[in-house]
Amino acid sequence: MSRLHTPPASPTSPGFWRSPVRGPWFTSVLGIVLLGGITALFVTGLLSYAAYNPDLSPVNDKTPDKGLLGFYLFAWPTQPHWLYRLTQGIHVTLGITLIPVLLAKLWSVVPKLFALPPARSLTHALERISLLLLVGGVLFEFVTGVLNVQLDYLFPGSFYPLHFYGAWVFIAGFVVHVVLRAPAAVRNLRRMRAGKGPQEEAGGEPDFPLVSPRPAEPTVSRRGALWFVGGGSLLLFGTTAGQSFDGPLRRTALLAPHGGADPGSGPGGFQINKTAASRGIAAAETREDVWRLVVTGPSGTVRLSRKELLELPLHSSALPIACVEGWSTGDQWWRGVRLRELAVLVGYDADSAPDVMVESLQRRGAFRRAALRSNQVRDPRSLLALDVNGEPLTPDHGYPARIIVPAAPGVLNTKWVARMTFGDL
Repeated sequence: MSRLHTPPASPTSPGFWRSPVRGPWFTSVLGIVLLGGITALFVTGLLSYAAYNPDLSPVNDKTPDKGLLGFYLFAWPTQPHWLYRLTQGIHVTLGITLIPVLLAKLWSVVPKLFALPPARSLTHALERISLLLLVGGVLFEFVTGVLNVQLDYLFPGSFYPLHFYGAWVFIAGFVVHVVLRAPAAVRNLRRMRAGKGPQEEAGGEPDFPLVSPRPAEPTVSRRGALWFVGGGSLLLFGTTAGQSFDGPLRRTALLAPHGGADPGSGPGGFQINKTAASRGIAAAETREDVWRLVVTGPSGTVRLSRKELLELPLHSSALPIACVEGWSTGDQWWRGVRLRELAVLVGYDADSAPDVMVESLQRRGAFRRAALRSNQVRDPRSLLALDVNGEPLTPDHGYPARIIVPAAPGVLNTKWVARMTFGDL
């Protein structure tokens, strides 16, 4: 066999990578898709973090050392009531949908990871560094995100700070890489529109060594490869998106857990993450003759039984529960006492009700305490819920009483409420 036909031994040689699909056009199309998709992921991820109101109280802040990275935080609104359901549903569904595009993009540029010399100029060195941050960051973000969606908390720490700081590391590499590579990507897409072929691509980008000098026989065209990637994304979309909808579409979300334990049927037959048993809530401490809600404010402390709460003016709200894992319920019909009217019992006016700290009977696990902003407390749809869908709460849905607030992440809708302390936090 002649040396001409001897396969190169090293991946640092351009001839080692023989797929005829690779090339600037293929990579540029994938890059444009990821540019829009990852930007949307980053923005909805920041919104998800803001929804926890981490600058309200330390108990809501899972990244206490964020410093300047929290520059954008704002008071999370209660309008529209499905806001978090929308933003987090987009975040999770889009992230899973983009996995085939991401893998195809990484496959398309893998020769660049082996290119020598490591840096030909300062600009090239910056590009290589950004590529390392980009690849490492995106793999970390997608892996931790998918594990969290599947309720597999296999992390060396809390998901919240890991995903938050990982996102900022990744976006730094992403921005640098986009600035450096965007002109070349635009030129390649213009070539595509002009109908130029692979030879023009290869000759026009000497610093983009993705077109093999000795390509293998093609088994699929570049457009065919894009259709394959798009089909994979469409399949993942169809088996994930239903977790954010109520009704028949939920059955198509085969890759989404829809919450934890089986919620069963009846009025309480909707999704849950935390069961009473998993959080150590004993039936003996939630009995009507034992349980009391302790409410504290400037005029003192009141203790209310469930029976006494039911004798107060009751109101109803149709609200969903939406969780960080991307799943949400349909609107459930909640009935209970308005939070702002509980504030009145301890010395506040309903229209000037302040923040509130809510504590659960739950003794272990995250968010056994949560803070709500004054705008959330004052919203007439915000309730200390006692019933749902015409029946008393089930133990797994927070009996004897739970919080339900429009547009808030599920973990802020505290279950098994034991104490509420009103005041500026």
